[in-house]
Amino acid sequence: MRATDAAMVHSLFSVALGGALGASARYLTSMGVVRLLGHGFPLGIIAVNVIGSFLMGAFVVLAAHRGLTHFSPLIMTGFLGGFTTFSAFSLEAVNLMQKGQMGSATLYVGLSVAGSIAALMLGMWITRGFLT
Repeated sequence: MRATDAAMVHSLFSVALGGALGASARYLTSMGVVRLLGHGFPLGIIAVNVIGSFLMGAFVVLAAHRGLTHFSPLIMTGFLGGFTTFSAFSLEAVNLMQKGQMGSATLYVGLSVAGSIAALMLGMWITRGFLT
């Protein structure tokens, strides 16, 4: 096996491991939020997307400053890719729309997108503060 093939296989296993752990963490986090705050509005999915965005921002900065980019397949693609999920976000938005809850759907989309972008920026800002 060539070195590039071995590296690709290693990256693939890293993504698979990270994805399994991330999806499990998404399930547990989402269920925890539902247990704490109840059903009705998809706060569990908002929580994982915002938390995942924060962690992505923090990891990007940390990896760049500490030479950890080789962990990107495990952390960014695998774990955070499995932890956050746009397909679940889209489904929840459509479910709210189909129930005629357009205001809730709009609020959900706005909070999810703005919250995730803000959390990513916050993660980057806080991590840069720790590294400098």
